[in-house]
Amino acid sequence: MAKNRQPVLKRARALGIEPGFMGIDKKSKRNPAQSRRKKSDYAVQLNEKQKVKFVYGLLEKQFRNTFDKAEKRPGNPGVNLLIMLERRFDNVVYRMGFAATRREARQLVSHGHFLVNGKKANIPSMELNEGDVITVKEKSANSPKFKQLRDMIITTPKWVTIDTDKLEGKIIALPTREDIDVPIEERYIVELYSKN
Repeated sequence: MAKNRQPVLKRARALGIEPGFMGIDKKSKRNPAQSRRKKSDYAVQLNEKQKVKFVYGLLEKQFRNTFDKAEKRPGNPGVNLLIMLERRFDNVVYRMGFAATRREARQLVSHGHFLVNGKKANIPSMELNEGDVITVKEKSANSPKFKQLRDMIITTPKWVTIDTDKLEGKIIALPTREDIDVPIEERYIVELYSKN
């Protein structure tokens, strides 16, 4: 299976993303607006696509398949794409505060630390729905990683709730475009793929 082994901080700076969006607690000294020359339309479109792929941790084939599914749904394909990416199992685990980064969330999910609606689930790309309940497995709840969560105050987006005592989270509503805090111009992605 292919893996993205790029240095996170270096790649974030190259794409003009603040490292905080990747779970890295460092300030970028580089000004993303400062560039040697004007970017072409294609370069801007490609940069936005690369940004989304990098933030959510997808490779090209998986990203393209997700975009194709988003195009078939009613509404704006760019917004549909972002909402589908927000509803991924690994992203929901990250948004609930069970993991510090999306990469860590993907690893926790694939190692089988969570139950979805009481059933074993270990596929990070699984799309979750409103009303789904994510619970940390009983065996995993005793690990130091999850024990420390009980003492923490976790801020979550308005579309999810979390009970730190039970180590359980619930999707109370589907995310909207306003809930996505990553600085992305999805229209450029739609323009890029509409050329093909």
